[in-house]
Amino acid sequence: MRRRVPNEVGIAAVVVLVAIVLSVLSPNFRTIENAQVLLLNGAVIAFLALGQTFVLLTGGIDLSTGSNIALTGMIAALATSAGLPWYVAVIAAIAIGLVVGSLNGSLIAYLKLPPFIVTFATFGVAASIPLILTGASSVNVRDPFFAIIGRGALFGIPMPVVLVAVAAIVFSVVLRFTSTGVHIYAVGGNAETSRLAGVRSARVIVLAYALSGLCAAMGGLIVTSRLMVGYPSAGSGNELFYSIAAAVVGGVSLFGGIGSIGGALLGAMLIATVSNGMNVIGVESYWQPLVIGVIILVGVVLDTHRRRISLATLLSRFRGPREAVAAAPTS
Repeated sequence: MRRRVPNEVGIAAVVVLVAIVLSVLSPNFRTIENAQVLLLNGAVIAFLALGQTFVLLTGGIDLSTGSNIALTGMIAALATSAGLPWYVAVIAAIAIGLVVGSLNGSLIAYLKLPPFIVTFATFGVAASIPLILTGASSVNVRDPFFAIIGRGALFGIPMPVVLVAVAAIVFSVVLRFTSTGVHIYAVGGNAETSRLAGVRSARVIVLAYALSGLCAAMGGLIVTSRLMVGYPSAGSGNELFYSIAAAVVGGVSLFGGIGSIGGALLGAMLIATVSNGMNVIGVESYWQPLVIGVIILVGVVLDTHRRRISLATLLSRFRGPREAVAAAPTS
């Protein structure tokens, strides 16, 4: 019996190939300093891609991740400016991220509203709150220990990379070895069938969006910690664009029910490598959305083609026994 090559192998090969090409084009790309920048920027993309993975697996989408970065980062900065210690600021930011995600999930699951509309509305609300709270001004982080999150290191490994690794391990265990993970895949694969099987779909959807909010909060904490300033416009760039691109390129289906944490991480690495490489070789910034958009389009085409092949295979397996029975001679 021939074993199927995991999708992650192909994505990993593409990442390596892109890195080799960029290294040849620019010696600056293969420097240690640039590798550190790539990993630090990639950590934020990776967190957003991890959160987006859970949402996409349920068949939804989260457009509020970028503004959630600004909101949670600003909450952390305001907490430290009010005299609260750094760890309280971290808890407050994470709590806000979970609230935003849970609100998205609840509106989608219980009121049956479209994920696109709900999260787009939340995007606007979450983007406006930091501007309202600060009058569109930046806020300095008062507690110097807050810098540990974005600037610290553990055994020489940047702390953001450590945090991504820990989150990826925990999320992988949840998806692969727990009933919650099975339910997430089931809801995304066929919501009606999973409901009839006794899966509490609403709770699963709320959990998925809450985890997306948590991951966005981690991204907000990393961005704010690296700068030690809370910006109300943080996350308004390509973060949302990159999170979806990373997940889709990593093999997470936009139609739900297919994907893995490992694939999403490799997708995030690919997007971060491409973005970093274009900066290093001097490509103008306005070309980057075009390139990432093409990557998303290719990922969607491959995802659609894969689903059609899977459906055709399923139908052929279903028809095979029936045709064999029909062709059998009657006595």
